[in-house]
Amino acid sequence: MGVNVKLLKKICEAPGVPGYESRIRNLVIKEVEPLVDSLEVDNMGNVIAVKKGQNSEKKAMVGAHMDEIGFIVTHIDDKGFVRFTTLGGFDPKTLTAQRVIIHGKKDLIGVMGTKPIHVMTPEERGKMPKITDYYVDLGMPKEKVEEVISIGDPITRERELIEMGDCVNCKSIDNRVSVFVLIETLRQLKTVPYDVYGVFTVQEEVGIRGANVAAHTINPDFGFGLDTTIAYDLPGAQPHEQVTALGEGTAIKIMDAMTICDYRMVDYMKQVADKAKIKWQPELLTAGGTDTAGIQRMGKNGAISGAVSIPTRHLHQVIEMAHKKDIEGSIQLLGVCLESLDQYDWNHK
Repeated sequence: MGVNVKLLKKICEAPGVPGYESRIRNLVIKEVEPLVDSLEVDNMGNVIAVKKGQNSEKKAMVGAHMDEIGFIVTHIDDKGFVRFTTLGGFDPKTLTAQRVIIHGKKDLIGVMGTKPIHVMTPEERGKMPKITDYYVDLGMPKEKVEEVISIGDPITRERELIEMGDCVNCKSIDNRVSVFVLIETLRQLKTVPYDVYGVFTVQEEVGIRGANVAAHTINPDFGFGLDTTIAYDLPGAQPHEQVTALGEGTAIKIMDAMTICDYRMVDYMKQVADKAKIKWQPELLTAGGTDTAGIQRMGKNGAISGAVSIPTRHLHQVIEMAHKKDIEGSIQLLGVCLESLDQYDWNHK
């Protein structure tokens, strides 16, 4: 099948922090509209794309969040340095001397600055950096900065997508790789038994807000979260800490800190993967959460829910990495699951 790296690159590089998803949303709409029977954008900014099924009595919702972790401008000091706060969780130690883009009246590239190591005390050198230690240096005086930048402007990481071996490496693999997977799944879906609601959600990184609203509106019978997960297959990792490994297949979520997936859905997804000869691995994550939580719980009746997870290294850092074979497997698994929903006994105990 192969991965359309050109499209994935466009999706990953587009800016869109929580609450400021307009650019990535416009890209998604352009790609998805020709692939579905109907498309709408709700008041929150979620893109809801519907592929009609043979039987509209039941609904399946798939959620992939469009937003990426980033920052927002909180202050411009007398010398033009920009202070910020986070939108989503960051690993602060990865920010030193990294380029970012402030999206004001036009885009300006800046660099994350902090105290030089040469002037740190021994105590300071031994401490982990905090987000509050950083500022953005635009190389411009205050009056020039304020011509373009205002309090409340969003900030994203400045990193392009490159291929590294069998992997892709970029900012915002979390969760743009899932946006890509959902688009490609909608492109390849043939006949589906039930209506499929492919929802590109907003504000997941700050509390699953878009998925909560969308699930409340759609009230799905079946739900699939679509997100990245930790691949801790790195030097120093103990086998029990791994969660998933790159290149070992798409992951079927069993649980995370916010969701215990329905045992019927987990069983169904495993059966589907095995029958279709799709390589998979189990995912049990003791921290973090995804749109799966909102999809499962926020509809009027609740939804029989599980998740397809894409193993990813270096999550919530400046760059993240996923394996192309795992991406392909995720597209295959989600597609076959949606096409076979009527072929499983959901009433079994």
